[in-house]
Amino acid sequence: MAVTAQQVKELRELTDCGIMDCKKALIASDCDIEKAKAWLREKGMAKAEKKSSRIAAEGAVISKISDDMKTGVLVEINIETDFAANTDKFKKFADNVATHIINRKPSDIQTLMAEPLFSDESKTVEVYQKETIADIGENTSIRRFVVYSISGNGAVASYIHMGGKIGVMVEIATGDDSVINTPAFADYAKNIGMQVAASSPLWIDESEVSKDELDKEIAIVRNKAIAEGKPEKVVDERIVPGQIKNFYKMNCLVDQEYFREESMDIKTYTASVAKELGTDLSVISFTRFALGEGIEKKEENFADEVRKQAGI
Repeated sequence: MAVTAQQVKELRELTDCGIMDCKKALIASDCDIEKAKAWLREKGMAKAEKKSSRIAAEGAVISKISDDMKTGVLVEINIETDFAANTDKFKKFADNVATHIINRKPSDIQTLMAEPLFSDESKTVEVYQKETIADIGENTSIRRFVVYSISGNGAVASYIHMGGKIGVMVEIATGDDSVINTPAFADYAKNIGMQVAASSPLWIDESEVSKDELDKEIAIVRNKAIAEGKPEKVVDERIVPGQIKNFYKMNCLVDQEYFREESMDIKTYTASVAKELGTDLSVISFTRFALGEGIEKKEENFADEVRKQAGI
């Protein structure tokens, strides 16, 4: 059976694959469009497998919040180059994945990859990812995500910095749920997100610091001061308490200096907004993702890379 130009055009519109690939698929499938789509998918998967070993440290951290502000997701999706991360195809993939996660709330990456895609249950998320790899031509991976869900008073909010280089999600509890739709609450939530993005706190407050973590820090401070010849009484009564106070100030969100007004800490800033809103206000939890953190990027010699691209 001869392949017609109309069949090639139809298959291209359905798959976004090249003309020659579509023609080969139709020939191999006796001009059956559905079989040709499956043939291209299989071919795409084969290409994706070859690309899956490449280091993907670019991409974006994106967020999605439900209309009622009670559910939110923060997800990091990686790809090999910043150029590809700015394409519409990558952005569509990232948005579809985030939409899937906020609707299905998978418990982990393994569960996510095995689920039928929310927007197209004919394929799993894993198959969708492999199709995207084949389509874009770069290794693309869903690295990590977090799902926030509030049942009581309060809301989740997000802050995305530099187009996805850093992403923050915060859970904020309130005494009165009606305030979450006010401009004052929106400003507060955004500022807390920016604070977390800029200052990278490890904990909400001192109560979250484990005894082991605190003992380790005390030992470091004490041993250093003793080695410098400081008297033990001075070390234990003045130096250690002072340094531990600084430790909390650096690492606990509520003790940090507010980035917009360094004369107050976050605890004081929160209290001032709570007074303005006329209700209790507190940060319950937060997550901060920095794009590519912990991924060892491959270093390329620029001259060698140019020669490689030129086929020299």
